[in-house]
Amino acid sequence: MLLSVIGHYSLILGLCFSLIIIFLSIKNFKNSEYLNTKILFSSFFQLILVSLSFLCLVFSFVFSDFSNETVFNNSHSTKPLFYKISGTWGNHEGSLLLWLLVLTLFISLFLIKTKKQPVKYKILTLLFQQIIIIGFFVFLIQTSNPFNYLYPTPDEGLGLNPILQDPALAIHPPILYLGYVGSSIIFSSALAATCLNMISKKWATHIKKWVLISWVFLTLGIMLGSIWAYYELGWGGFWFWDPVENVSLMPWLALTTLLHCILVLEKKQVLTSWVIILSISTFTLSMCGTFLVRSGILNSVHTFANDPGRGLFILVFLFSLILISLFVFFFFHKSTQNELNNFSWLSKETSIIINNWFMMYFLSVVLIGTVYPIFLDVLSSQKVSVGPPFYHKLIVPFLIPFLLAMAIGPKLKWVKSNLEDKLSMILLLIISVLISFFILKIFEANFLINTILISSATYLFFITFRDFFIKKFNNISQNIAHFGFSLLILSILFNSLFSSEITTNLKVGETFDDSKTKIFFKSIKQKEEKNFKSIIANFNIENSMGITENLSPELRIYNQPNIVTSEADIKTTMISDKFIVINVVQNQDYFNVRYQVKPFMLWIWLSVLLISFGGLVSLFKKNYE
Repeated sequence: MLLSVIGHYSLILGLCFSLIIIFLSIKNFKNSEYLNTKILFSSFFQLILVSLSFLCLVFSFVFSDFSNETVFNNSHSTKPLFYKISGTWGNHEGSLLLWLLVLTLFISLFLIKTKKQPVKYKILTLLFQQIIIIGFFVFLIQTSNPFNYLYPTPDEGLGLNPILQDPALAIHPPILYLGYVGSSIIFSSALAATCLNMISKKWATHIKKWVLISWVFLTLGIMLGSIWAYYELGWGGFWFWDPVENVSLMPWLALTTLLHCILVLEKKQVLTSWVIILSISTFTLSMCGTFLVRSGILNSVHTFANDPGRGLFILVFLFSLILISLFVFFFFHKSTQNELNNFSWLSKETSIIINNWFMMYFLSVVLIGTVYPIFLDVLSSQKVSVGPPFYHKLIVPFLIPFLLAMAIGPKLKWVKSNLEDKLSMILLLIISVLISFFILKIFEANFLINTILISSATYLFFITFRDFFIKKFNNISQNIAHFGFSLLILSILFNSLFSSEITTNLKVGETFDDSKTKIFFKSIKQKEEKNFKSIIANFNIENSMGITENLSPELRIYNQPNIVTSEADIKTTMISDKFIVINVVQNQDYFNVRYQVKPFMLWIWLSVLLISFGGLVSLFKKNYE
């Protein structure tokens, strides 16, 4: 109880400090020769108070303080310590408190790291950031208080959803939130710079670091969520266009586009409108994701279906932020004359603009596919599900010119250029087409769209791979990221084209046999852990080459809450994953068995790590490439 009291009043004091910071900032803005040290100390104390509040919630989970309603709803005394701690942010209230903690952390770091920036710019950025922070303070205290008290104190908690009790998901939300909340600093900074007419090359160099930090964390956060869904949910794939997957992808697409625009702005005083709009859009999409997940209107395995009133609060708050942003953009932004000049058709600027339009198209497809079912349900009470075919049909054809533009664009020079190494680039294109044709011919998957798509991805792969040897350390971060992206697309293509699946019902001792695979259900055993019982099945799987492997999927029966989950067994090699999952067939002795061979799964994760590593290299390079 004491921890809940301290945590609750720390939030109230933190809100009071927001009001103090706003008062001091307005006062300091009139006399802006230097930043008032009281503002720095107030921001620091606010961070301490929010950190104290978060630690109180963590310790409430660790000590199983069931007088706290959040702990009671999301924990149990038999849970391992690691999952007690991760349970802190594995719920609606705790995750929003984590949001608030990262918001206050980022603005404190921003004030420390921007000593050379104009004082008015820092004060305005702080003011915009505090508007966001106040919104989260009010939201937490009024509608989603993580320190609500229960009396009488229950003897035991309800437990955490078993599918959330996983190491990857334990670290996935904090990393993802660092990406989400990092975009708030970009948002506040862009509005402040617009008000002061500071959108310039110098500002681009300054804000690029924050864009890169947010982009790297968001990329890694999405990857961890994808890995978790792959082996924990038993879906057997890396991406299923689930609505909550989509709401994390949309800010990433906007942020990637913004990163490319910042690189152009750092060179020339152009694309300022793009930069401002994308800075606003990235944070808006992050907030939209919060609204869709927290409101309970999305039907997904990892949404928090809560009181719609909470979603309404976020919607009103988001609408207010958008109105403020549009007001700042239309009343303070002044387009420079250079922006109106036409680019040469053959220049790096033009290639980045083309990249922007493609990324915005992909973003629009994902946005429509995610929100269309919601609006249709509200307007006509019809429930529809937008699945992978919708996204594949609309995205795949446009992926081909996008990949070709990615291959050619970096070879161009700023302002105007002639394409260099024309002969070698044409030769690599011909080789790419031939390789893709023979691959598809050998595996009997010879469709025109597949040939062109694999050719485009292979071409980007060869071009970026060649640049490591020709240009050596020039544009190394760009080369690593683009090479990782080409590897990602190739891995996804081969994974989707050459995957195989067998679904059957088997009893212990039975065998499934077709021309390529033989599955023998060898045995079954039981095992008891601290907070669940496990039924482990043992399978011998023999392929057409006579190679036999043992796989042991399991069913887990959790005691609190009383839920049965399927745990896949996956044998991973550099070439493919062997994936098997079982489920009980009700009122029968049979088990439903699903066995999949998924080529190049490991390369999908490795390629995303390469993309992130490219961003890190750019972040730590002293000189602009």
